[in-house]
Amino acid sequence: MQTKMLASVNCVEEALIVLECGVDIIDLKNPSQGALGALPLELIKDIVKAIDGQGIISATIGDLPMEVDVVKKGTEDMISTGVDIVKIGFFGTENHVECIRSLKPYADQGVKLVAVLFAENGSVVHLVPEFAAAGFYGVMVDTAIKDGKTLTDHYDHEDIKEFVDAAKKYNLLVGLAGSIKLHHVKLLKPYAPSYLGFRGALCDNHQRTSTLNADKVKEIVKEMTVDYQFEA
Repeated sequence: MQTKMLASVNCVEEALIVLECGVDIIDLKNPSQGALGALPLELIKDIVKAIDGQGIISATIGDLPMEVDVVKKGTEDMISTGVDIVKIGFFGTENHVECIRSLKPYADQGVKLVAVLFAENGSVVHLVPEFAAAGFYGVMVDTAIKDGKTLTDHYDHEDIKEFVDAAKKYNLLVGLAGSIKLHHVKLLKPYAPSYLGFRGALCDNHQRTSTLNADKVKEIVKEMTVDYQFEA
């Protein structure tokens, strides 16, 4: 399966730009509010209405503490907006299993849940079976601290391969992100993840809180069509 492209946007205008550019997954989040900052629910509903089924929309529930009631409430609120995929960040190292299991009822109802794990915490492969058991749709690895370091600064070849392979073993959608840029496409596509996620690389001056630049979006969309393989 061809690796798809996810682009994070923060308003109706940006969502329409990436749709027009041919991005596969339109991801809604507020970069000024953290790694997975959430947009206001009404704005998300406006974006869903504007896209009108023409593209897949995912949205993050925010940089929330790992407390069962808080995570469940954030998930329920995001489900109510009508997005296709709800992304949930698993921050820190505590209470992950409890939170995962508490979300199973939503997955059982057909909600597509994607867990976002963070490379700064080291290997997260041990959690993959838990996500599968709870009926999650997918998992992805990102960076929690936006300090210029990228996914490949935290994960080496074996780390990335282990994560992608584990997700595929359990038939989970698998995403790679974390301040990745144009040149990372050649490095990461050979692992054959389900998608690669971008924000800063699509913005002026590579600043994730800056304005989305349509030319940069088109450049990465084009790069994603190249069939990169591991070099012999």
